[in-house]
Amino acid sequence: MAAALLGACANPPAGDDPTRDAGVFATPADAAPGSSPAPDDSPDSPADARSPADAAHPLEPDAEGDDSADAEPARPSDAALEPRSGCGRPAGPNDRVFTLEHQGRTRSFHVHTPVGYDPERPTPVVVNFHGRATTAQQQMLITGLLPIADASGFIAVHPEGIGQTWNAGLCCGEAQTQGVDDVGFTRALLDRLADELCVDPGRVYAMGLSNGGFMAHRVACELADRFAAIGSVAGPSATFTCEPVRPVAVQHFHGTADMIVPYDGFAGQVSAPATIDGWVTRNGCAPGATTYFTAGVVRCDEFTGCREDATVRLCTIDGGGHQWPGGLTIPLLGENTNDISASHALWAFFSEHARR
Repeated sequence: MAAALLGACANPPAGDDPTRDAGVFATPADAAPGSSPAPDDSPDSPADARSPADAAHPLEPDAEGDDSADAEPARPSDAALEPRSGCGRPAGPNDRVFTLEHQGRTRSFHVHTPVGYDPERPTPVVVNFHGRATTAQQQMLITGLLPIADASGFIAVHPEGIGQTWNAGLCCGEAQTQGVDDVGFTRALLDRLADELCVDPGRVYAMGLSNGGFMAHRVACELADRFAAIGSVAGPSATFTCEPVRPVAVQHFHGTADMIVPYDGFAGQVSAPATIDGWVTRNGCAPGATTYFTAGVVRCDEFTGCREDATVRLCTIDGGGHQWPGGLTIPLLGENTNDISASHALWAFFSEHARR
């Protein structure tokens, strides 16, 4: 069933894999830019050759006259935010798969360093969590994040969940029922990344789709000491509690006709607006939202006046399904839209926020 793909909490039927049946997903070796990523223990593997990505995107909000996607936000000056030992190490291939041991399991994550990566210059990081019943490679294709990373100069990280799921608190699947510590894995991932590459610790961000969006909200709650901002598509908050140690900027996208994770919530799951209300309260934002972007079926509202400028945004897609706006449309999961690109919009949002 289509509901199994990226589904929130219901277990997918055994043997039913819509990612195969649909025939639209391919591994990066088949369809994504470059060749298959080299394992992290293969330093002699050549870097992938890629053509330059477009520097602008017509679906990015406020694209005209807005250079926020290219602007470098003010750097935090706190000594705790100084780059770690990865600065100065040889760059290595642009695409690699790193592994680490955590909770007795071998965990993996795909790392893409942008074209022109400078191992002496601290570089932003975006961690992109896949949805349930999909993989890191499929998330690369759905979101199209790698060309944006090349154009904007950030490191794109796509981790793999256990059983294609993440333990986001109340959800989902194998990772949740087995009590997998995905928050601890994410912290370990960031530590490993900072040891291998020149990471700017004040400009680390998370994003995700569905179960991956739930996970993005969870790391904002529990790893606010590591993430400056997060973005979620079709994945509201699913944590038992949320007490971040500092404000975290949040942008959330959700379709009003999402039948997998309903916009207005369902039994045991908060709605998209309630998720935003929670972040407005935590971040101490001023009451009342302002509509800052409209196009076609998309309306984006913003809460400002927040502590540490941790803005909170909700983009509502009227009639939208369980889809990544502006990304690869997933069969049988409702309507998508090209009125906005969530990937471009999220990077523009991230580039405005640094951890202080």
